[in-house]
Amino acid sequence: MKKVIGAAPWIFILIWSSGFVVAKYGFEDADSLFFLAIRLILAAVILFVLTAALRQPLTLSRTDLRASLAIGIALHGFYLAGVWYAIELGAPAGLSSVITSMQPIVVSLLAVRLLNEPLTRKQLLGLICGLLGVFLVVLPKLSKAEGFTTESLLFLFLALAGSTVATLLQKKIGHSIPLMIGTTYQFAIAGVGLLLISIVRGRTRFELTHTSFWTMAWAVMVTSIAAVLLLLWLLNKGSAAKVSSLLYLIPPMAVMQAFILFGETVTPIGVIGIVMTALGVALVIRS
Repeated sequence: MKKVIGAAPWIFILIWSSGFVVAKYGFEDADSLFFLAIRLILAAVILFVLTAALRQPLTLSRTDLRASLAIGIALHGFYLAGVWYAIELGAPAGLSSVITSMQPIVVSLLAVRLLNEPLTRKQLLGLICGLLGVFLVVLPKLSKAEGFTTESLLFLFLALAGSTVATLLQKKIGHSIPLMIGTTYQFAIAGVGLLLISIVRGRTRFELTHTSFWTMAWAVMVTSIAAVLLLLWLLNKGSAAKVSSLLYLIPPMAVMQAFILFGETVTPIGVIGIVMTALGVALVIRS
């Protein structure tokens, strides 16, 4: 059992990092936001059934409901949609994770003002390392074929802002929300919102192929449902802190998966940038 508990945080990080690769598969046979909307709605339905089957709470207080909806819009609406759309625009799947991995650094910086949390010297050093790392990652790929464009970078920074806001909201007003039903509402509000956006834009293409089927299955059952259940299990085992301590590994794992599956290459300067960003995040979350 100890070995299982020890391996679980690593499995969670591996699952989470695979989300960037899934995004690239997702828009091969569908519009990215429409695919994401279907994924979130399916995940909400399945998680609701699981919540009921496990006899977990099915209702929320008005305060927790409002908090869940706000967190869902920020996390699954802005963060996921920003990442998926940026990748659809041509941003490299692996390197996109480097930009959004700055979230713990940005949260720590904002928490100084918003949550009255002190900023240590290690966190300040982490901020500097992280920013330099992102600069080194983006610069070689800027405005190249299969690289970053101004538009894709804007959506990635929108995604970063969404995950940052969601984390701050969770810390400030979301600590009392039951994980399973709270996540169900978060999936649902973001899914319905993205569905409406897709309909208004007239971008509702979804072709059922082997690729789209297995991509949807992985996105719903693994990166959505399994990730939530694993996190719940880690919380019950008191091991959630170990997940946080490994967040800096998400970019290297995502880059490695993108290289294996799509042949996405990284320049030597980009590798240095990934290492610096990972070091920056590690300094912040371990301070």
